[in-house]
Amino acid sequence: MDNTFPSLISSANSVLILLSDKPSFDQVAAGLSLYLSLGDKKDASISSPKPMTVEFNRLVGVNKITQELGNKNLTILFKDYPAENIERVSADVEGSEFKLTVIPKVGLTSPQKEQVELSSSGVASDLVILVGGDNDSDFSSLNKEDSSGAKIVHVGIKQLLVSPNKQIMSYTLPVSSLSELITVLIKESNLTLDGDSATNLIAGIEEGSDNFTGEAVSADTFEVFAHLLRSGGQRLQKSGLKREYPKGSIPTAPQPAPQSTPKDWFEPKIYKGTSVS
Repeated sequence: MDNTFPSLISSANSVLILLSDKPSFDQVAAGLSLYLSLGDKKDASISSPKPMTVEFNRLVGVNKITQELGNKNLTILFKDYPAENIERVSADVEGSEFKLTVIPKVGLTSPQKEQVELSSSGVASDLVILVGGDNDSDFSSLNKEDSSGAKIVHVGIKQLLVSPNKQIMSYTLPVSSLSELITVLIKESNLTLDGDSATNLIAGIEEGSDNFTGEAVSADTFEVFAHLLRSGGQRLQKSGLKREYPKGSIPTAPQPAPQSTPKDWFEPKIYKGTSVS
C-alpha cells in the first residue's frame, strides 16, 4: 500500500486538519494554508482546541478555524432529568425509521421535550492530519473524541512521540519551518497554491525561521520562498511593531535652528593661492 502523503490525500474522501493545543504562528499558517489548498478538491475542515487569538488575525482565512472535530456521533442528553428515574431504554426499527423509547420507573414521569438536547461529536473525516506538536498528548481534543475508522498522520519538522497504543504515521523533515514543509507537500500533492495560501506560508516561514536566521535555513528555504512569491504570495506587515512613547519619555538634545543659505552661495568665486618664498 502506498503511504506517501500525496497518495493519502488523493484517496481520502474528507480531511480534518487538527492544530495542537498551543500552536505557534508558523503551525497555524501551515495548517490553514493546507486547508485552503484542499478547498476545491476535498471536503476539508480545520480545527483548533482553543479559539484563535489576535496574533493570528493577519492570516488569510483564520475565521475558518473551528473548535469542532466532526459530527460522526449523535448524542441525546436529558437535561436536569435524574438518570435513576429511568427504568429502561428500548430501541426499535419501524419500517425504515429508528425509534428510541425511554421508559420511566412506575409512578415517575418521563423526560419532557424541552429537556431533550441533541449534539454531535466524533471525527467524521477518514483522514486526520496533525499539524506540529511534540507528542500525541499535545492534541487533547483528539484524545477525547471518537476517531475510530480514521487514518491519522502527522506533519512536522521533528518526529512526533506517540503512545504505544496509537498508530500515527509521521511525515517529518528538519527544515526551517513547518510552512516550508507544507509548501513542498502541497506542490508534491498537486494541490492548489493560490495567493492566499502563499501569503500565509510566507508569513509562516518568516516567523518559523526567525526571519531566515534559524540554523535549519538552507538554499532550499529561499527557493521555496521565491516559489511562494511567484505564486502570488505577499509579505504581510507585522502589527504592533510601531511603538508609541509618551511625550518626554525619550530625552533628546535640542536641535539647532537651520541656517539660511548665504545669498552669494551660487555665485562664482575666485580663490587665490598663497605663495611660498
